[in-house]
Order: sequence, then C-alpha cells, then structure tokens
Amino acid sequence: MKARTRAVVAALCAAALLVALVAGRPRGILAVALAMLCVLLGMVAAMAVTAARHGDDRGPVEPTPAGQPRTGLYGVDADTLETLDNEEAVRAMRERHRRLDGLSDR
Repeated sequence: MKARTRAVVAALCAAALLVALVAGRPRGILAVALAMLCVLLGMVAAMAVTAARHGDDRGPVEPTPAGQPRTGLYGVDADTLETLDNEEAVRAMRERHRRLDGLSDR
C-alpha cells in the first residue's frame, strides 16, 4: 500500500472515529479506547503524509550481499548502541569505522 493511500485511509478512519465520539458520546472505557484509537490513526496518517512528501514509497529493505560494504551505522547492533550513551564514544567509533573502510578501499 502506498504512503498516500495509507494516509487517506488512516485519516478517514480517524475522522469516522471522531464523528462517532462526538455524535455518540460514549461513556467510560469505550470513550477512552475510541479516543486513543483516533489519536493513533491520526499519527499514522501524519507519518504516512510525511513519508509521501519525502518519497519513501520504497519496498522492503533487502539484505546487503556479503561482498558489499555496509552503510549507515556500520553494522552496530542494538546492544552496542545501548552501551554507547556518550556522544563522543559514538563519534569515535564512527571515525574508526570510516578509517577502516577507507583503508580497505585502497
């Protein structure tokens, strides 16, 4: 499903839930659940609009073949990122990977 279609569907569903909340005036947990669902659908619509503006209608990300270098965070796993809460440590690690990548290109 494209981002624009997803945005329209989510916005229509959020509007329908908002109308149901205003017109029906439910009480208790039902009102809270409908309000939370309306907010969630609104956020989905906003993110889909942002994705459509930036042209992020890409398909699923395919894994990088073994022979090609990685991009982005250079293959750092979540546990390593969690332990590196210091920005200087993250910057030093990135510089070290850049130097190693630069040496391997030669």
